[in-house]
Amino acid sequence: MKIANVIVDVPSSSINQTFDYLVPERFEEVIEPGMRVLVPFGPRKIMGFVAGISENSEHEKLRSIIECLDIIPALTKELLEVGKWLAEETLCLYITAFQAMLPQALKSKYKKEYIRVSDHLETELERQFAGRDILTEEDLGEAQGDLAALQRAIRRGDVEINYIVKSRITKKQVTMVERVAELYKLEEAVADLTKQAVKQKEMLEYFLENDVPVVQSDLLKKLDTTSGTVKTLVDKGLLRRFKKEVLRNPYDDEAFARTVPHELNDQQKKAIEPINSAVDQNLHDIILLHGITGSGKTEVYLQAIEKVLAKGEEAIVLVPEISLTPQMVNRFKGRFGHRVAVMHSALSAGEKYDEWRKIQRKDVQVVVGARSAVFAPFENLGIIIMDEEHETTYKQEDQPRYHARDVAIHRANNHSCPVVLGSATPTLESYARAKKGVYKLAELTERTNGKPLPDVEIVDMREELHAGNRTMFSRKLKEKMDERISKGEQIVLLLNRRGYSTFVMCRDCGHVKECPHCDIALTYHKNSHQLKCHYCSYEEPMPLVCPECDSDAIRYFGTGTQRVEEALTQLMPEARIIRMDVDTTRKKGAHERLLNQFAEGGADILLGTQMIAKGLDFENVTLVGVLTADSMLHLPDFRSSERTFQLLTQVSGRAGRHELPGEVIVQTYTPDHYSVELASVYDFHGFFNREMRMRKTFHYPPYVFLALMTVSHENKIVAMQTARQIVQSLSGAGEGELIVLGPTPSPVPRVKDRYRFQCMVKYKNRSIARGLIEKAIREHDEKVKKDNLQIKIDLDPYNMM
Repeated sequence: MKIANVIVDVPSSSINQTFDYLVPERFEEVIEPGMRVLVPFGPRKIMGFVAGISENSEHEKLRSIIECLDIIPALTKELLEVGKWLAEETLCLYITAFQAMLPQALKSKYKKEYIRVSDHLETELERQFAGRDILTEEDLGEAQGDLAALQRAIRRGDVEINYIVKSRITKKQVTMVERVAELYKLEEAVADLTKQAVKQKEMLEYFLENDVPVVQSDLLKKLDTTSGTVKTLVDKGLLRRFKKEVLRNPYDDEAFARTVPHELNDQQKKAIEPINSAVDQNLHDIILLHGITGSGKTEVYLQAIEKVLAKGEEAIVLVPEISLTPQMVNRFKGRFGHRVAVMHSALSAGEKYDEWRKIQRKDVQVVVGARSAVFAPFENLGIIIMDEEHETTYKQEDQPRYHARDVAIHRANNHSCPVVLGSATPTLESYARAKKGVYKLAELTERTNGKPLPDVEIVDMREELHAGNRTMFSRKLKEKMDERISKGEQIVLLLNRRGYSTFVMCRDCGHVKECPHCDIALTYHKNSHQLKCHYCSYEEPMPLVCPECDSDAIRYFGTGTQRVEEALTQLMPEARIIRMDVDTTRKKGAHERLLNQFAEGGADILLGTQMIAKGLDFENVTLVGVLTADSMLHLPDFRSSERTFQLLTQVSGRAGRHELPGEVIVQTYTPDHYSVELASVYDFHGFFNREMRMRKTFHYPPYVFLALMTVSHENKIVAMQTARQIVQSLSGAGEGELIVLGPTPSPVPRVKDRYRFQCMVKYKNRSIARGLIEKAIREHDEKVKKDNLQIKIDLDPYNMM
């Protein structure tokens, strides 16, 4: 008797455990940990994951599994372990962690069919297929099919599984046409055709010369005819049409020019040594590759991957969503071609699903993707690379609140392989670990082209105001832009928008239009002339008069990209501008199209938000302007100086990457702030030492760990009292292990009509603190269930708002 220990899909802390189910006889040889099953749970049938198999159970009466949803496990044994670890690490439910690892398509309802690939199957399977190419689930059920034989055939690659998803994510299929009659019958048919049947004759002649199935649309294009011609010949029994599944490939592999490894310079050779040595010896080393912009980090990654693939192992490359640009994909596809799968949010759900299946079927050996690609179902990992490791998008903001770096390190440990963290401006935590010897440090301090980093000039915007310049562009920047345009060179302008949006205010009474459901000013969107809330999506038309004092002196303030574009057009009517922000890159492929247009010289100025600060490489860009360098410095966040330094360094690296020398102009109202000053001379070590002193004085990471707890409820008093009770129980626990701050209202005190209070916990021992925090939260489980109370815990928060 086999018992399956199943984690059911009920997101509730009281059910966060395994339940025992009997494995019916027909599934006994098939069922494995990591598969999804359909089980009875109370009166319902629900999905669950098989977490383990055992021989006996403490319970006497067990119900049976109804259906096995997978023939090959959706999660590998290692990913099951990672899921359990992740749930404990982020204090979330097991089911939430498992769901986070799968593509969206596997979370919807679907049927399966089995497609025959090989001519020779086991006798039992031959009987089941009975001359058919496709076997549906219904056929298999009626024939009481041998699932174990089917599973063996799938593992050998003799049979493939096709999931027919009931949601909109389905397989992509194409219509194929092939010859079914013998050749002499085709020749006879050609002789019998009338003179008018020209197209039929051409088609039959095509099949007399080509004896392989062809995609119908390609055939029709080639012979310049319609599907009616095919239908006539099918009706005559000469040709047949059939459907064939093709995996969607968001990229045309043939379109990528193949590249060969470059000769590494001395610094790159030195940097790749510890990586290669860890790969050779199967060591779990963490290597921080600190390389200035343009120092050739990507080539180091590519050559390290080459070594891993030569060993027959696999590689995961994580890049921030924002820099998953066509240029990045080009580099990996150009080197490794069809062996690369790419996963990111711009793909359709169907494309993502097909990329995931390529990995599961072992059709690819390299995955390049954003945060969730860290869960790629590889079973023979040889290296995990995390580019731009300082990027905050590696942290997931909803449950499970994991950081991709932690998951990468955990998985690499499971596979005894190295993790490479690359950045021009690594996080203070990573650099401090490298300094202490916890990570290994490799540094690249020179650009590969031998060119110096561009000169950075800081312009004090207070002085511009005193001199009577009220525009957003300093005189220096305007002069340099004119100069570049006259020479036919290109300019990148960055508007640092974080924490700085266009709000609407009455000039007479000072009233600011706020969201009725959240305590935050509404943002003005010019193209739709609407005010929108970026927290709850509430919107209303822009008022013509002030709702408080009826004055018509109501205006919008702040500098959105649209406003900068208008100002630029007035100032330099001859300049061609491409604007890149959330509005202009909404449509699929827009990001790529705009960047290609700029690369081909279709504009003089590329104006955008942070999305243009990373990973772009244009040879004609010689000037970078940063319009509001300090808008992030004034956010209530201990990392604001670090983020400002990182962004300024990153964007400066976009200028002068090739033959032409580059220049950077940084406009700021706080020119003497150390993050602005040190970024202008690329002094990472100076910044690191200065910032570490601050962090030590005020007890912030990396000297301590942080946890942020946010309590929210529709009733302000309930939220505040619960937050106080949590703080009291934590303050009394752990003999001085924890420093508890708060509770205070969150920086945005109300969102979606829920009041929010937060408290912060600082601690040095993770396991002790995690236990104490979990215990303090559990005391409020009843209230969470019955009273619509929400308690969010974020260990290592990146967003303090």
